[in-house]
Amino acid sequence: MVKAFKLAENIDKYLKYMTFIKSASPLTIKSYKLDLNQAFDYENPSLSSKSWNEADLLATARAAFNGWAHLSLASRNRKAATLKSFFSWAFDQGLTERDLSLQIASPKVPKKLPHFLSVDEALSVLKSFDTHKEIPLKEKVLFLLLYGGGLRVSEACNLKWSDIQLGQKILRVKGKGSKERVVALPSLTVDVLQRWKKESSFDEFVFGEQALNTRTAYEMVRQSGIRAGLLKPLHPHALRHSFATHLLSSGANLRTLQELLGHESLQATEKYTHLGIDQLARTMEKMHPLGKKSG
Repeated sequence: MVKAFKLAENIDKYLKYMTFIKSASPLTIKSYKLDLNQAFDYENPSLSSKSWNEADLLATARAAFNGWAHLSLASRNRKAATLKSFFSWAFDQGLTERDLSLQIASPKVPKKLPHFLSVDEALSVLKSFDTHKEIPLKEKVLFLLLYGGGLRVSEACNLKWSDIQLGQKILRVKGKGSKERVVALPSLTVDVLQRWKKESSFDEFVFGEQALNTRTAYEMVRQSGIRAGLLKPLHPHALRHSFATHLLSSGANLRTLQELLGHESLQATEKYTHLGIDQLARTMEKMHPLGKKSG
């Protein structure tokens, strides 16, 4: 048994490890801290001197997880992932003799198909920028970075001119975990960026004197969907999904798509394989010997 497991001290070490070694985002760290405090109440002064053993840790974690039964499957799954990550770290650090993460069961979350636009819908949003001349050019720039480059909204908002090489039609962006990737840009996106660079007087950030607020970006995208007459509300991630969808349906392979999207694993990219079922059926009928109609 582990002796004198100082929970508050070890959680603090874990959060620092996730921050400085694993480069987790501040929002992720905030979620981890919230989950662990809800589970163990480790910030309670009366518990700061308590020595925990493995049985205490596991029993408390399971009790907390049962207390989260009213939450959505996605929320429970995230909290389970936090507990598993913490216990896995503790085992790797030699703080526990058993890997307690193996004793935490994550609820299965039904896979949701990502919301995406049809090609016609994407083009109608693009055309709406030209129809409504009063719309600032930067809103078109944002749309083309999200749909034309597949950027996350936070990546687009923080983009700097020094990240973009217009002559080579590429940009470099730091995604999740500060992982850098190169994004190839369509010609139209490059052309509009060149126009925007000439019209704007910003030396550092693409969208202003400082990074664009993500809430502002969400509203800009939402309004562009309204102007185009889309039936469903439009949000930035739907444009990223549309980017992936349309590339995949045009013949891009999953490995290429993984690199363009900046996904850590291929599994994160595989959710786009739900697309184009009709297209697959037509291809099968046309190409497979058994799909050809007999004379």
